[in-house]
Amino acid sequence: MASALPRIFLVRHGETEWARDGRHTGISDIPLTAAGEAAARGLAARFTGMRFGAAWSSPRQRAVRTAELAGFGTGLHLDADLQEWNYGRFEGLKTAEIRTQWPDWMIFRDGAPGGESPADVTARADRLVERLRAATADVLIFSHGHFLRALAARWLELPLIAGAHFLLAPAAISILGYEHGNRNEPALVRWNDHAAAAIGA
Repeated sequence: MASALPRIFLVRHGETEWARDGRHTGISDIPLTAAGEAAARGLAARFTGMRFGAAWSSPRQRAVRTAELAGFGTGLHLDADLQEWNYGRFEGLKTAEIRTQWPDWMIFRDGAPGGESPADVTARADRLVERLRAATADVLIFSHGHFLRALAARWLELPLIAGAHFLLAPAAISILGYEHGNRNEPALVRWNDHAAAAIGA
């Protein structure tokens, strides 16, 4: 049964050079590549005819630019809680490089030395979930891969480490919502949708 309650639409920003190369990009303000900008423009058509009560974004330029190119630059609310995981000493490194120092490292379990711990990111995600659960209209969010995976896990009332299982491509759209029209039954409506088709109302 479809829910009449507000939905939360999540958009990972378009491709950047570091994202393309598998480098952890937290606080670094890396711009979109040409391919990332093209994918962001393509989001506009996917959201044709849809209306949102609010559009929120991480303040990092890769997220803001994605929102702008998707047609949501006007009235965009920048929220620091939507920033990517702070990778500390691992900023700019690939997972394989990190694991030469820390074998079997996993961001969702181990966090980042000199950056954020899983508890830090859980706290940020939980603040957002509390606000999003109070929404009275659909909300559109532009953010980052690891943080959106964390947010989805906490929306579903799962431990943060569950986010490790939710792969998310650049410029992909996901939807959080509810089952049975009940705010006490948070649900994952759609995940990692990077097709060209319109989302629909």
